[in-house]
Amino acid sequence: MRTVTTVNVNGLRAAAKKGYTEWLAATEADVVCLQEVRAEPGQLSAEVREPEGWHTVLAPSSAKGRAGVALLTRAEPERVRVGFGEPEFEAAGRYVEADLPGLTVASLYLPSGEVGTERQDEKERFMAAFLPYLRELRERARADGREVLVCGDWNIAHQEADLRNWRGNRRNSGFLPEERAWLTQVLDPADGGYVDVVRALSPDVDGPYSWWSYRGRAFDND
Repeated sequence: MRTVTTVNVNGLRAAAKKGYTEWLAATEADVVCLQEVRAEPGQLSAEVREPEGWHTVLAPSSAKGRAGVALLTRAEPERVRVGFGEPEFEAAGRYVEADLPGLTVASLYLPSGEVGTERQDEKERFMAAFLPYLRELRERARADGREVLVCGDWNIAHQEADLRNWRGNRRNSGFLPEERAWLTQVLDPADGGYVDVVRALSPDVDGPYSWWSYRGRAFDND
């Protein structure tokens, strides 16, 4: 059994100053998925870029200071893929995957979007291109006898139980009806065929939540 950890680091250089390297050295995880790395390899110290005991794949964004994902694995990957074949997002630092024995694991940073802006249009284009790839990935992994785990920051809350203030977010990106419907397709056994691991483990509770606004001491008040 493998242990897989996923975290949005909100800038890997900043995270390194706040204990990331110490945390990584102490973790017992077999795989670590990072999102919002926001750095080129040359901007990272050697201990962050190539930590001892890990095989590291960095997929930075061509847009400086934006996005970026990474995968760290204890075992050397059999195969690595950056991007998912869609030219617009190939160098966007949004997706990286690795094949390990019996498992394909991916780190995803889906665009966050903002209603009425180009950012939301970008998010919708990403979603439209990504779902067919998820189907293809599932079938390819099944043929190879692998499980698939797509970790990361999906930037969509699927159900009311996934969002503390769902009523106040019904018209906001991340909880729009069309975004939730898209995620329903991803999780439909007859379509995408994926499973929401958190909801499968916590089927009858509100939360658990993984992000809190800085406003109003949201973390403390949860």
